[in-house]
Amino acid sequence: MANRENERDRTMTSLLRSTALAALVILGGGVSAQAANTIVVDVATGKVLSQQNAVQRWYPASTTKLMTAYLALKAIEAQTLQLESPVVMTRSAAFQPPSKMGFKPGSVMRLDNALRMMLVKSANDVAYAIGQTVGGGSVETFVAMMNRAAADLGMQDSHFINPNGLPGEGQYSSAKDLAILATTIRREFPAFSDYFSTESITLDKASINNTNGLLGRFNGADGMKTGYICASGFNLVASATRDNRTIVAVVLGAEGPIVRERLAAEIIENGFHVNPRSIRETVADLPASEGPPADISAAVCSSAGRTARANERESEEKREETFGSPYMTELDRPRNTVPVRLGGAAAGRNVEAGVSIIADYGIPVPTWRPARPGEPGAATPVSAPMPGSAEAVEEQRRTELRPGSDLLNAARQNP
Repeated sequence: MANRENERDRTMTSLLRSTALAALVILGGGVSAQAANTIVVDVATGKVLSQQNAVQRWYPASTTKLMTAYLALKAIEAQTLQLESPVVMTRSAAFQPPSKMGFKPGSVMRLDNALRMMLVKSANDVAYAIGQTVGGGSVETFVAMMNRAAADLGMQDSHFINPNGLPGEGQYSSAKDLAILATTIRREFPAFSDYFSTESITLDKASINNTNGLLGRFNGADGMKTGYICASGFNLVASATRDNRTIVAVVLGAEGPIVRERLAAEIIENGFHVNPRSIRETVADLPASEGPPADISAAVCSSAGRTARANERESEEKREETFGSPYMTELDRPRNTVPVRLGGAAAGRNVEAGVSIIADYGIPVPTWRPARPGEPGAATPVSAPMPGSAEAVEEQRRTELRPGSDLLNAARQNP
């Protein structure tokens, strides 16, 4: 009995510690006015190890790309797409705002390479192109698929309007819902876990590093996706695995990437010290929310917010602990890197196998039309017959035999 009480006390202490930390996010030596929304979930059981405002609706920013990746993996599972399926950079995809790869319209890449570009670079153009590919050419169809999947997974506080998380009315989620999505991905697609833990990609001679600061610095970190827009602040869906146990954590609304990673490391570390058997509540048990998502643009993108992040970066150079966290270490090895490239895809609709760009992409194929008067091949104009002539009488007879001739005659008589 005493052991159970001690275990319960340790659990409550851990929960209170992570809750208190979420409420006192330190930034540039001061206390944040906006406490980040957080949740920590045990992947195997779905038990909520800790949470702070997890059901509040929030702008997901680029963590939206987890849903885009999920639907792409579902298509691979259903064999409607393969890893080598072509993803075409359409004009509408190429016009998406940064962050982006910047490929020309008509560029072609394999789906597996596209997924890594989207997850590491957080490329909005590639995410849009993946959405069009999975949606059968229609991003509108893909967005409908995103919302259907969210409903099927029980993500009651989520709604999507695009595949990349760019801000707009009707794009929202919550820490709870993103934890549901992340745990689903980890459970259903363990073979693809390395896609979410890729530390760096190389394209030609350029290296692009993952913005998830936990990778390589936090014990067991193995995913998943960062996100940022002014309205959302700095978001992170993170995961870590130790001794065959995986935990997912979500941080929404941190005031900077260093604060975000520090908080994520703290709550995940605490989570590994909580026995899920002592917890009853699962992530699916949390209630739904309502209303519009919170907007913290005024704090995050103000001059004060930018100054605070600059001070945080300056302080980081003087700290002994990485990101000011006792749970993180310096990355003292080369990043694990995966090469990506254009081309190499299988043949697809209007796409030849292996090409890196579609020749004459977007140029319409000419269609036949009759030659106009004056153009070569044009027919010689035929003059109207003289009134009262035999030709005029014959034309009148043929006209009267046509359906609707009475209407045609009435129009001629009353121009």
